[in-house]
Amino acid sequence: MASLQFHGGIDPNVCYARRDQDPCRAKHFFGLHLKLQLLTGLMPNLELLRSQPKWQQSVLRLGAILHSLLVAFISLHLGMLFTKTTLDALPTGNLEDITDALTMTIIYFFTAYGIIYWCLRSKRLSHYLTHINREYRHHSLAGVSFVNMHATYSWARRFSFIWFIACMAGVIFWGVTPLVLGIRVLPLRCWYPFDAMAEHIYPFIYAIQLYGQMIVGSTFAYGGLLFVSISSMLLGQYDVLYCSLKNLDAHARLMAGESLRDLRALQQELLLDESTCELGQYAMLQEQPTDLDRFTLTRMEPPLSLTRGAHAGLVECVRLHRFILECAAELEELFSPYCLFKSLQITFQLCLLVFVGVSGSREVVRVINQLQYLILTIFELLMFTYCGELLSRHSVRVGDAFWRGIWWQHAPNMKRDVLIFLVNSRRAVRITAGKFYVMDVNRLRSVITQAFSFLTLLQKLAAKKTAPES
Repeated sequence: MASLQFHGGIDPNVCYARRDQDPCRAKHFFGLHLKLQLLTGLMPNLELLRSQPKWQQSVLRLGAILHSLLVAFISLHLGMLFTKTTLDALPTGNLEDITDALTMTIIYFFTAYGIIYWCLRSKRLSHYLTHINREYRHHSLAGVSFVNMHATYSWARRFSFIWFIACMAGVIFWGVTPLVLGIRVLPLRCWYPFDAMAEHIYPFIYAIQLYGQMIVGSTFAYGGLLFVSISSMLLGQYDVLYCSLKNLDAHARLMAGESLRDLRALQQELLLDESTCELGQYAMLQEQPTDLDRFTLTRMEPPLSLTRGAHAGLVECVRLHRFILECAAELEELFSPYCLFKSLQITFQLCLLVFVGVSGSREVVRVINQLQYLILTIFELLMFTYCGELLSRHSVRVGDAFWRGIWWQHAPNMKRDVLIFLVNSRRAVRITAGKFYVMDVNRLRSVITQAFSFLTLLQKLAAKKTAPES
């Protein structure tokens, strides 16, 4: 007979159906993200196995700290060099040179901020991801239908890999352009207190700038892919909760040892009846029919009553909902300061990139580089706001999913849990930018509006400058 442990995923090998319909639980849901965090120098605090020799642990920890300091130093020093370049360009009045230097200044200073921020939060983030990986529900509550979190895991892993490669490809193309064209110039035109084009210095400076571009790509990619992956995980957990609520009565019957014929009739009703199905009721997962033969081979002795089975199932749903709300609150605490600076950075960067693209030179390579940065910036803004909107909208559907079930048949014995659940169901998930703005589609619209307002101002300044000359 089905057990409540399947809902929590304590046994990772249990199946509700065939393996092609019900894959196993992922051992490390965020394994790829932790590897990328270490690779990009955002994890100075390594958690090593105690079985490793102490000297080896010391060497690895020192290497991780030095790696983090190196990437932070390269970003900061390039940001300071571009600040000097911007200040030198201001007296000339050339808006194209000013906006070019200012764009790179914003990019590198935000990169340094992102590196320092995630390094300082690395231990808290590692514990957070470990907690989610240990506690998340792989299956919905055992019933006549189920959802499986493997689809969310596969989607998040593929998206993270593609987004990381896209960000790295965009910045590396900028960095290797001089090599491809066979010209002796630096990929980043910034001020140096010495002759950076000298024969013995040029390769060293070129390597630093190329590595700096790789740091920009990896840091920008990491914040976005981490936010999207955690958001998709929470959306998947809401799907698990909704399917569990839908199967609350079916779970009670399964636990009570009801006949296979009656369970199959209920399965047909829940999967095909329009009153129990809602268009788009699941954000990430797909509902599958349970292989009832698998669950009815073994009977519980003695079987639970319908009332006790429904109550135990509701308790599991309350626990899962609390887990989701706790994880969402921690997501808000981790990303709220980051999203505040990210939204400001994207606002100015969009404005400057569009201005340079409209008013700057029409060199093919330059246009391609600017277009890559512009597309990645807009898509990154869309990622944060769209995921925030999905979380906000999907979280308030808990009450609707609860009322669609027929738990009320067992209500007299679970009044307290029903009240707890109804109170929690009114708590919508909100991801904010520094507690000032909610990251949703309204924020997307406001950022784009502000960016084009600054763009209009820059264009007017450029028009005034060229007016006397004509």
